[in-house]
Amino acid sequence: YLERECLVKYQNSHIVLLRPSMSFMLMQTADPLTLKDALPDFSKTTHIFLPINDCRNVEVAEGGSHWSLLLVSVIDGVAFHYDSLNPMNEAEAAVVTQKIGQLLGKALRFQNLDDSPQQENSSDCGVYVCIQMRHLLVKRLLQVHARDRVTMSMGGKYVDARGGRKEMLQIIEGFRKEGERRRS
Repeated sequence: YLERECLVKYQNSHIVLLRPSMSFMLMQTADPLTLKDALPDFSKTTHIFLPINDCRNVEVAEGGSHWSLLLVSVIDGVAFHYDSLNPMNEAEAAVVTQKIGQLLGKALRFQNLDDSPQQENSSDCGVYVCIQMRHLLVKRLLQVHARDRVTMSMGGKYVDARGGRKEMLQIIEGFRKEGERRRS
């Protein structure tokens, strides 16, 4: 949704949203350079969003129990990690940071953001990732010029997981209705 509905309006943004499967593949691959042809060209990229999952078993299609968000600022050489059950996915995010750094040909400083909003249950991590990704992309990065400084902290930001779920359902329902309208 963010890629096709929001990011497409900013064609000069040079921001990449990697899919969870690509993040997982990156984390599990011994030599990340072997994935270069399967990944986007990062040569002009300013920021990369990567959903991180704690699954370690490549044999399990839908393994893992927790999601977090890694935002790599290529221009600053920093990877910001947002974990709503901090520090649950810190090790996985650090591994992905090291490997994406290899792909980019530059060392990245890993920063686990301790002030990330924390979930109050064991089931809202995916919603937190979606809400934080949208906020960081739409309200922060796409509102400034690529070289401008912008805070990446989510400290003090309230995440309404219930409202986020409702909004996601409304978006899905809107697409469903649009699909029905097009078919009729």
